[in-house]
Amino acid sequence: MEKTASISILNLIIEADIVVQIVMLILMLASLWSWAVIFDKILRFSTLKSRSEDFENTFENASLEEVFAKAKKHHNHPMSRIFLACMKEWKSNNIKQIIDDETGKKESLKSRLSVVMQINSNKSIQRLENGLGFLAITGSATPFVGLFGTVWGIMSSFQGIAISKNTSLAVVAPGIAEALLATAMGLFAAIPAVFFYNVFSDKINHFSERFNNFSLHLLNLLSKELDR
Repeated sequence: MEKTASISILNLIIEADIVVQIVMLILMLASLWSWAVIFDKILRFSTLKSRSEDFENTFENASLEEVFAKAKKHHNHPMSRIFLACMKEWKSNNIKQIIDDETGKKESLKSRLSVVMQINSNKSIQRLENGLGFLAITGSATPFVGLFGTVWGIMSSFQGIAISKNTSLAVVAPGIAEALLATAMGLFAAIPAVFFYNVFSDKINHFSERFNNFSLHLLNLLSKELDR
C-alpha cells in the first residue's frame, strides 16, 4: 500500500521539484481554460446553427418587411445584423428616384449594399473566432512546456543520484515519473485544444459561407427591385 501511495499522481505532484510544479500548474490552468473555451464554443455554435436555420426559413417564406421586423427583435444574430445593415443603407436612399435614374446610381447602390453586408459578415466571423487563438497557442505550446518540465525533472533526478551515489530503481523511479508526468499533462492540454481548434475552424468556415450566400441572396432580391 505504501508503494502504491508513493507513486500516486497526487504524491508525484506534491513531491516534484518547484520548477516542475510551476510547469504543471501552468499546464493545468491552460487545460482548464481550453475546456472553458471549448464548452462555450459548442454551446454558441449549436445556438447559432438553430437561429440561422430559423432566420433563413423566415427569409424564404416572408416579405422583406416581415423579415425586417423579426430582425429588429433578434438583432444579436449575425444574419439579422447583416440584414439590418443592408436595409438601413437601402432605406437611406431614394429608391424610386434611383430606379427612374441612370444605371450608374443603381450600380453604385448595389456596390454599397454589398460592402455593408461584407463588413458586417466579417465582424460576425471575428466574433466567432474569439478564443480560437488561445486554443491554437495551447495546442502548439503546451507539449513543449511539458517537455521543459520533463527535462528539468530528469536533470534534478540525475543530480539527486550524483549526490546520494545510489542508482537503484527505487531512487530513480519517482523523479523520472514526476518528470514524465509533466509531458503527459502537456499532451493532455494540447490534444483537445488542437482537435477542437480544427473542428471550430471548420464550423466557422461553414458559417462564413452561409453568411455570404445569404448576403448574395439578399443582394439579388434588392437588385431585382432596382431593375424592375
